[in-house]
Amino acid sequence: MKPTQLSLAIAGLLALSIVHAQPDAAADPAEGAAAGQDATAKAESLETIVVSARRREETLQDVPIAVTALSAATLESRNVQNLGDLAGNVPNLVIHDARGSNSTITTYIRGIGQSDPTWGSDPGVGLYLDDVYIARPQGGLLDVFDIQRIEVLRGPQGTLYGKNTIGGAIKYVSKPLPTQTEGYAQIEAGNEGRENLKLGLGGATDDGVWRGRVAYASLHHDGYGTNFTSGDSVSNQNTNAGRISAGFFPKGVPLDVQFSADTVHDNSNPRGAKLLATNKFAPTYKPLESDYDVRSGMPSVNPTHMVGESLRVNFFPWDKWTFKSITAHRQSNTLTNIDFDTTPATIADVKAYYHDNQTSQEFQATYDGGNGTSGVAGIYYFDGTAAGWIHNNFFGLSFGVTSGTVDTKSYAVYTDWTWALNERWDLSAGLRYTDETKHAVVNNYTTKDATFGAPVVTTANFDRSRSPSNLSPRLSLLYKLNDETNLYASLGRGFKSGSYNIRANTLAAPVADHPVSDEVVDTFEFGSKSNFDDGRFSLNADVFYTRYRDIQLSVFTSYTQANGQPGFFGDFTNAGKAHAYGIEAEFAWHPVEHWALIGNAAGLRTKYDEYFTNNINVAGQKRFNAAPNGQAGVNLEYSAPVSFGGNIRARVGYTWQSKVYPTTDLSPIIAQGAYGLLGGSLIWNRDAHWTFALQGSNLTDKSYRTDGYNIPALGVLTGFYGAPRLVFASARYSY
Repeated sequence: MKPTQLSLAIAGLLALSIVHAQPDAAADPAEGAAAGQDATAKAESLETIVVSARRREETLQDVPIAVTALSAATLESRNVQNLGDLAGNVPNLVIHDARGSNSTITTYIRGIGQSDPTWGSDPGVGLYLDDVYIARPQGGLLDVFDIQRIEVLRGPQGTLYGKNTIGGAIKYVSKPLPTQTEGYAQIEAGNEGRENLKLGLGGATDDGVWRGRVAYASLHHDGYGTNFTSGDSVSNQNTNAGRISAGFFPKGVPLDVQFSADTVHDNSNPRGAKLLATNKFAPTYKPLESDYDVRSGMPSVNPTHMVGESLRVNFFPWDKWTFKSITAHRQSNTLTNIDFDTTPATIADVKAYYHDNQTSQEFQATYDGGNGTSGVAGIYYFDGTAAGWIHNNFFGLSFGVTSGTVDTKSYAVYTDWTWALNERWDLSAGLRYTDETKHAVVNNYTTKDATFGAPVVTTANFDRSRSPSNLSPRLSLLYKLNDETNLYASLGRGFKSGSYNIRANTLAAPVADHPVSDEVVDTFEFGSKSNFDDGRFSLNADVFYTRYRDIQLSVFTSYTQANGQPGFFGDFTNAGKAHAYGIEAEFAWHPVEHWALIGNAAGLRTKYDEYFTNNINVAGQKRFNAAPNGQAGVNLEYSAPVSFGGNIRARVGYTWQSKVYPTTDLSPIIAQGAYGLLGGSLIWNRDAHWTFALQGSNLTDKSYRTDGYNIPALGVLTGFYGAPRLVFASARYSY
């Protein structure tokens, strides 16, 4: 079936489901279908969602921060296959795969983030898998399977999460250990050669003392383009991922122990890119028509392997107190081949290897007094080593090596408490102190040929350490206006420590070995969380104002080498001062039985106040990258029992984003203008066991850029594009 036919099939089946629906039928639907319908309704009633944004379970409406929570049912209905699909579902979130990789994540919230995946820079949005921080973006574009929910916390989370959550945090919460046998098997097939398998199985002994769960995903598609030089596919997927967990819950003992391990083996080829203009150094290679086809002479290899383990111990000796220990270790290895010019010519061929090793330990004490007083206090330790090497081959004449390590040791103590001042007022306050040491060893040099052997000229060689510390407070006030509306105001600080530029070239820029300063963000936020008409209409909205200091930016600096050849290196600098303000809203409206209109909207304005280049303040010429002025998403959903048995859930969704500059060079050619994407889902819960679905994204096959390179010294101008029209069918058996 052709893609256009598949799109028409989705539209036709949506209409068919409504025609055959019997909202007023007296016949009872299958038990499983009813359960599925109830679960969907609950998932979209904002007041019922339970989150752990403040490290303790609360309903979404009672949390005085801007947070989006998407349940497993919602993620399925919205066709969220990986974290990149959260785009359009969360206000002021820009998230996608990073340039030449299919599994490295780029994330910005409210214009704050970091797109540089090298080990000298840290992300500005923290990523957490079951409360364990994932330090590096490689492998961070997690696939969604066997999941309970995803929470996206907007704004600095300096009190409870601290490390590198200056822009916000994304929490991936997997399914908990079950108390009885349960499982599922799901297969998917679609265009672009999509063939996916997802499995989950959990159970417990009769007394519930021992519990376990295992989940597996095998995810494959052929790719959106071809490397005409090698014949290999590009922008494909070849991923295998798994998680296993086991728990000990002894009877009569206020203690439980849970162990989990996860792994991702992504052997996908590099992401395809479009040559936007003929490279002046390779004039015979004209731009191709496809957004994804390349003519790269580099190997089609881009593997990422990531593993993690964690041990959790919960101890609750008293009714009001819970003590928790989380011990975790994670490791990842990534090899990339990035052909900046996308042609067989050796103009800018870059091969890189990344290695990350991290260990963390967290102790928490949580208190719930039951009288409006609750809180958490904890100690956090992080020990990580990020390292690697990069081989640069420019024109087959200049050969450079970037190598080194960045060791990070971080200690933090934190606390966050809420007190009910009276029946209407709640006061929350938190504080986190962080002490961190970063030790960078950088050894960069040129070699005589592409074997990258003995150094010829050393471009940077230094061994430096810095030990920043930070005290981040948070204060919020919640006012219960009435039974339907909560109002809140909050003031919080976020902190991200500075580091060193691992790509430093002290011959071209003598100050390149200087440390990059710490980032600090202060945000004031005022919001409301409301439920009207007996919960049929929910609205969460907020306005915010942010002061942003010492913004860490990755930029490309061009220069002329000693041999007269053009060159460039990745620089790392601080921009000075800036501010941002905006508005965000999320709503869920159930006007009549079976129908729902669910959506979000956001506005954002950002401005540099101080940005010095060569001692000249050029703030007026600069703007934030990855910070669109407007975003919106809306989903029209229908759910009802049908005459042929079971329950149907149908959705048509549209997301929109205004113009965005994806890179710090603000290239107008790489910039992506305003665009919208159309998606749809049709899910049939036949009974308690069987579910069938037909889902599609980008149904109009919109061409849109998410990233790119503009390097004039190398004649490079390429763009990376989002996925084309994707349609697939799935069948799931649950028991």
